[in-house]
Amino acid sequence: RMIAEGSCPDVQEFDAASEAGVDDIRDAIVDNVQYMPMMCRYKIYIIDEVHDLSGKAFDALLKTVEEPPAHVIFILATTEFHKVPPTIRSRCQKFEFHRGSLPDLVKRLQYVADQENASIEPAAINAIARMADGGYRDALTLLEQAMLTSDGKITLNHIYDQLGLVSEEMVDGIIGAMKLADVPKIIELLNEISRLGRDPRSLLESMLHRMGDLTRAAYGIDLGGTGDSAQEAALHASAAQFGREFLLSLRASLSDAHKEIRDISLPRLWLEAELIRIAMEDHALLSEAPKQVIAKVEPQLQAVVSTKVQEPEKAKPPTKVEASEVVAKPVSTGNPELDRVALAWHEAVAELSIVSKLMASKLVEAKVDSVDGTKAYIEFSRQLDFEWVKDSPKRLVAVVDALKKRLGDDWKVEMGVGKRAAKAKKEPQAVELPLEGQKLADSVREIFGAN
Repeated sequence: RMIAEGSCPDVQEFDAASEAGVDDIRDAIVDNVQYMPMMCRYKIYIIDEVHDLSGKAFDALLKTVEEPPAHVIFILATTEFHKVPPTIRSRCQKFEFHRGSLPDLVKRLQYVADQENASIEPAAINAIARMADGGYRDALTLLEQAMLTSDGKITLNHIYDQLGLVSEEMVDGIIGAMKLADVPKIIELLNEISRLGRDPRSLLESMLHRMGDLTRAAYGIDLGGTGDSAQEAALHASAAQFGREFLLSLRASLSDAHKEIRDISLPRLWLEAELIRIAMEDHALLSEAPKQVIAKVEPQLQAVVSTKVQEPEKAKPPTKVEASEVVAKPVSTGNPELDRVALAWHEAVAELSIVSKLMASKLVEAKVDSVDGTKAYIEFSRQLDFEWVKDSPKRLVAVVDALKKRLGDDWKVEMGVGKRAAKAKKEPQAVELPLEGQKLADSVREIFGAN
């Protein structure tokens, strides 16, 4: 009880975030560890946020940590373990405290609410647990604030108002409008959210939280349900409606926008323009049907000559090019599976080329290097082209999905630069064996004329 009240003289807590200098360490710890505990068996020094100590403070503490008196125990707490010098880490036992799971947080919050006789909706508890992001202290703090500011039953809308977040229904409305590139609807919803007093950064945070839940549902990943079957069913329905391709592409774009918005002087107007831009790009990139793409590229590729060797025959009038021959087919390698994947890759490139001329220039020299089961390796001839695709999650998803659309979702796609050259082996050179035995004797007789 004395330790909990902070009145125990043998347990001292030291805040490295505010007292990080070498003099602070010497005065509070190094000069006092020699004294025996007054009441307890051990003298305990708790250094919170130890990674904030200066380099000289760590040096001053090192000698004491290396050879601590038998009656002294150090407890070093940190959220950034990698910032603690190796000389300190190597002399400590490491205990990791992990984040709480969503069901555990919900269970604890419900228990506290019951003990406090607070009436709260299950959906409100779920929202608090999700916003706490695995932290029990944050979850209890949010619950306490909700209990103090509510006049009766704590509802989900009250939690949204308290945290300054946007409801899932509004977020889903914006996501749906962006998928359809419905600009008037996007502007209408943004104006409504602005009237509710939500700032643009809160909207982006709400959208990112929702995108995380939708992605989990789209890929069937169980991160621990909340026990609300209706809410889980609605989540899976929304994820199926939006589709995996769109969710991944939009999630990457929103993450980039969240990084940029902190430096914007007119965030509301900027966010409106940014969401419209993302919606138009994603709609053009991910909604183009393959048949429509082929119809667009066909007039441009009429000059492509099929590489298939044909028997000499009488000239025939030109016929319409088949869909599989719209893109220049590579020369047959004799491997049917490799030829099939190569053709699918060229059709995917043709589809993406209609959406972006820059994309066409980056993919024009890439080719299928090898196929291993259901894994295809795409080889880029230039490092710049490969990095241009790899550095943008949206571009990478578009390229991979365009190929999977033709091969199947179970296929895996890997990309790299010059893999074939790196894997090429030197041709073995013939090595002449030394003369020995009867061959050596015959050679000596031939050279020296000996019998």
